[in-house]
Amino acid sequence: MNPSGLIEGVRVAALPLTNEDTDFDALLEGIGDARFVLLGEATHGTHEFYAARALLTRRLITERGFRAVAVEADWPDALRINQYVRGETRDLRAEQALGDFERFPRWMWRNAEVLGFVEWLREHNDSVGAQGVKTGLYGLDLYSLHASMRAVVHYLETRDPRAAQRARERYACFDRFGADAQAYGHATSYGFAEHCEEEVLAQVLELRERRVKNEASEEDALFHAEQNARLARDAEAYYRTMYAGRDTSWNLRDTHMADTAEALSEFLSQRHGEPARMVIWAHNSHLGDARATQMGDQGELNLGQLLRERHGGDTFNVGFTTYTGTVIAARRWDTPGLRRRVRPALQDSYEALFHEVGLPGFLLRMEDLGEAGAALRERRLERAIGVIYAPHSERHSHYFYADLPAQFDAVVHYDRTSALQPLDLDAGHEEEDAADTWPSGM
Repeated sequence: MNPSGLIEGVRVAALPLTNEDTDFDALLEGIGDARFVLLGEATHGTHEFYAARALLTRRLITERGFRAVAVEADWPDALRINQYVRGETRDLRAEQALGDFERFPRWMWRNAEVLGFVEWLREHNDSVGAQGVKTGLYGLDLYSLHASMRAVVHYLETRDPRAAQRARERYACFDRFGADAQAYGHATSYGFAEHCEEEVLAQVLELRERRVKNEASEEDALFHAEQNARLARDAEAYYRTMYAGRDTSWNLRDTHMADTAEALSEFLSQRHGEPARMVIWAHNSHLGDARATQMGDQGELNLGQLLRERHGGDTFNVGFTTYTGTVIAARRWDTPGLRRRVRPALQDSYEALFHEVGLPGFLLRMEDLGEAGAALRERRLERAIGVIYAPHSERHSHYFYADLPAQFDAVVHYDRTSALQPLDLDAGHEEEDAADTWPSGM
């Protein structure tokens, strides 16, 4: 199919977005009875992506009975929000409940868009009453090695002081490396120190044994403790393999996220007596099926692929794209998030193709593509901006080849997007980037 024919084919299939709640009626129809709905993002700092995910998630909760929102955040950080939205915390305001997000990049979760969703979720849960089923918010990621170890010890201290002391002794293996988990990874990877693999595994096994003796009233607390112990085990392996190559550590991280989603689904299904339905928020690179991308060709897997392999049609994943606009992103790791200008997408990309469709925003269900679907499956460039944006090396830093219809079940495209609104004063300052005439291949 020639380029103009492909553009027209996408235009015919595209469902325009008009900023109305009904914009996503067709998407809900496509989701059907899927139990795992994966909502992506092409950046970690775009208002439209966060706003659309919040709208879709509200509808899935109120209209389809979804009872869990799992996000690309660490388990202990998200737990405080979970307690707030379920009315189980001393936090009086949603912004207080976001207070445990202290690690870079804070703006990814401490922003006005997430704040608004958390406030809505608390109001929704309050409305269902004491006998109703409340919806929780949970973290899937594994960076919180030390916070998770502290949470395990804290759980045991008031229940079994001897078990708490055993946990302290096991986790003391990390003390010589201080609070820097990467220092542990560097030292153990290069043989400068012994690793702590046996210690974190032993703690998981001991907590697992407690489940047999567990009382019903302790069910939630023990589950959270077990998940923190599993996180510590997987984080230990992740940091130890960081220096062995990107593919190994990436695969460990996404496998952990998939396993966490599985454990949470099983726990909630047992609690409510029916299969749990879950919304997942994460970057496109985690949720789009890796097998349809250049990264998959290079040996990477991801959360979206694993859930499709394990659950098939019970999984529905949605990607988000943009052509240009602004974004909150840092110049380098562990530096302030700035309001940055996103350069227009490269010519041979899906984003540039969608720009030619001529709509400010649209929904594209892959099942609606018809003849254009085959042409759209010819691999094109796709852009991914994380917490760092490097416009001067954009082709190398932010693009990869993908088969979009195989990667996602649906795509939401916003042609011009805007930066999200951070809650903290150290993020969101405006900074001009290089002009668009900068060589794109660098």
